[in-house]
Amino acid sequence: METVEMNSVSLKRPRSEDDVANADEIKRQKISEKSKTGNNSGQSVETVTEQPDKSLLEDTKNEIIPNEESEEQEDEELEDSDEDGDPESFADMMKHGLTESDVGITKFVSSHKGFSGILKERYSDFVVHEIGKDGRVSHLDDFSVPVDDEVNFEDPSEETFTVLSDEDKQRLEELQLLKNKETSVAIEVIEDTKEKRTVIHQAVKSLFPGLETKTEDRDGKKYIIAYHAAGKKALANPRKHSWPKSRGSYCHFVLYKENKDTMDAINVLSKFLRVKPNIFSYMGTKDKRAITVQEIAVLRITAQRLAHLNKCLMNFKLGNFSYKNHPLKLGELQGNHFTVVLRNITGTDNQIEQAMHSLREIGFINYYGMQRFGTTAVPTYQIGRAILQNNWNEVMDLILKPRPGAEKGYLVKCREEWAKTKDPAAALKKLPVKRCVEGQLLRGLLKYGMKNIISAFGIIPRNNRLMYIHSYQSYLWNNMVSKRIEEYGLRAVPGDLTLKGATAVHIEEGDVDNYSIHDVVMPLPGFDVIYPKHKIGEAYKEMLVADNLDINNMRHKIRDYSLSGAYRKIIIRPQNVNWEVVAYDDPRIPLFPTDLDKLEGKPLPVLPTHGKFRALKMEFSLPPSTYATMAIREVLKMDTSIKNQTQLNTTWLR
Repeated sequence: METVEMNSVSLKRPRSEDDVANADEIKRQKISEKSKTGNNSGQSVETVTEQPDKSLLEDTKNEIIPNEESEEQEDEELEDSDEDGDPESFADMMKHGLTESDVGITKFVSSHKGFSGILKERYSDFVVHEIGKDGRVSHLDDFSVPVDDEVNFEDPSEETFTVLSDEDKQRLEELQLLKNKETSVAIEVIEDTKEKRTVIHQAVKSLFPGLETKTEDRDGKKYIIAYHAAGKKALANPRKHSWPKSRGSYCHFVLYKENKDTMDAINVLSKFLRVKPNIFSYMGTKDKRAITVQEIAVLRITAQRLAHLNKCLMNFKLGNFSYKNHPLKLGELQGNHFTVVLRNITGTDNQIEQAMHSLREIGFINYYGMQRFGTTAVPTYQIGRAILQNNWNEVMDLILKPRPGAEKGYLVKCREEWAKTKDPAAALKKLPVKRCVEGQLLRGLLKYGMKNIISAFGIIPRNNRLMYIHSYQSYLWNNMVSKRIEEYGLRAVPGDLTLKGATAVHIEEGDVDNYSIHDVVMPLPGFDVIYPKHKIGEAYKEMLVADNLDINNMRHKIRDYSLSGAYRKIIIRPQNVNWEVVAYDDPRIPLFPTDLDKLEGKPLPVLPTHGKFRALKMEFSLPPSTYATMAIREVLKMDTSIKNQTQLNTTWLR
C-alpha cells in the first residue's frame, strides 16, 4: 500500500463544554458547510477542538516534558487569567507557530479518504486508563480503606481532620518545617477530656510528621505541647517507629482526575497533606484536558488520610488503596488504554470502517506529536540543537529574546526588557511568576554572571533541560522516518534495522521476507547506536552535518547533555481496537460512562437511534511513549498543529 501525502487541514473549536446548545448547533452547521465545500485540492476540511493555547493532546508520555511556562501551583491563577482572549487575535499570533511539516510529520500509511470530527469537545470525551507492567488496566472501582491487623496511632479518625483550627495548623506547619524560632506550639484543650486530648495528640502526629506531643498544665488549663523530637533529623526521617512493621512503607492508590495534569495533581495532593511532592511516585505523566486513571504511590501516608481528600478536592478521586513495599518508577507501565469520542463526524459508514480497519490492521506512523516541540515561534528542538552544539549564547538568546506569537503578557514585557538592557535583574522584575524557565535562567545569570551561561542554565530543573535535547532528537527522528517511508514504503528492505532482544541488527538480503514493516525500527541519534545500511543511514549523517554535529561523536563535554541513542518502531499497531458510531442530539451529554459514574451508580446515557449528530467512539491500547494524537490523525487525515487549527478558527467564527 502506498503512503498518502498530508494535504488536508484541521479546524479547532475554541468553545468549552459549558457553551449553550444553540451556539454549538449554529457553529456545527458552519463546520458542516465548510467540510462539504472542501479545499482547493478537493480534500475535506478536518475539524478538531481544543483550548486555543494548549497543545492538542498532552497524551500520556512517560517522561516529564514541561514547557517553558511550568509553574508551581500557587501561580496557576495568574497563569490562567489571560488564557481566554479574542480567538482572532490568537489566530493572528499563531501565524508564527509550527505546522506538522515543520517537525517532519508529512506522511500517512492508509489509503482511505479523511473525514471530519470534533476531538475533545468535552474533556470527558478523552479518557485514559493506565496499563501496569503486569498488563492490568487501572480502574477506580473501590473507595474502601484497607484494615490493618495491627492498630496504629498513625491511622487518623475522621475527627482528626477537624479538631485543629486553621491557625493551629498554620503554626504547626511552620514549626514542622522549622520556619520560625519557636521550639514548640501550645494548643489549649477547650473541652478537657481524655478523649479530646487523645484526638488532638493523634491529629498533630498524623498531620505533621516529625512532631511529638505531650500534655502540660498551665495556670489551671490543659495544653497539648507540640515539639520537634529530633529537629531536622525528624523531618528527614519522620517517626518510622509509628508505622506498623507489618505494613508496606508505600500506600498505592488509583488517582482519577479530570482536566488536570499529573504534576499539578501531585502538587495539590502534597499541599493538602503538608508533605513534599517528591514522596509521590508514578509510572507515567497523563494528559490535562482529559479524564485519566493511573496508579500513584506515596511514602508513609495512610489510606485514611488519602481517602479524606475525596471530601476536600474537586476533580480528583482517590481509591483502590493498598500497602506495598516499593514505590513506582517512570516507564514501568506497559502502556495506556484510550477511550476517545470524535463528535459530529461527517464520514460515511464505509469511510469510518475503512479508517478503523486500517488503524487496527496497519496502524499509524509512530511520530512524536506536536506537543513535543512547543507552541511558540521558538521550537524547543532549536534550543536542544544549540545545547548539543555547545553554543551557549544561542541557548540564552533563544530562551530570552522577544518572539512573535502567543505568550503571556508578562513574558512579552520580560523579553522586551532583556532585549533592551541585557540586565537579568531588570528583566526578572518584569516577571510576577519566577518559576518559569525564563525566570530560572535569569536568576542563574544573576547568580553566576553573563560569562557563565552554562552554570546559569544549570539552575533550570534537569528534566526541563533534557526536554530540549530530547525534542531535537525527536525532530531528527520524525524527519528521518518520513524520508524512510517515502523512499521504501511500507515494507522491510535490506539494510533496515530490527530488534533482537535489546540489540539492533541489520536485516540482510536473504532474510527480508521474514520481516514486516512492524518489525522495523529507526535509531534516535546518539552514542552507541547503529544506523540503517541504505539511503536513510546517509540521510541521518547529512542532517547532523548540516547542524554542525558529528554523528559519530554525540557525547558532550557536560555529561548531562551527552545524547544517548535508542531505537523506536516506525509503525505502531494499536491493540484492543474497537469502535462504534452513536447518534446524539444534545452536545452537552456524555456519550459513555466513566469509572466515577459507575462507582456512583449514575445511569447510562440514553442515546437516540437517530439523532442530529453522529459520533465515533473508539478504543485502543498503545505502548509507552507513543502519541494517541498520531493515531487519531491517521483516522481523520488531519493536521494536528495549533497553527492550522487556529488559522481556520477565525473563518469559522465569522
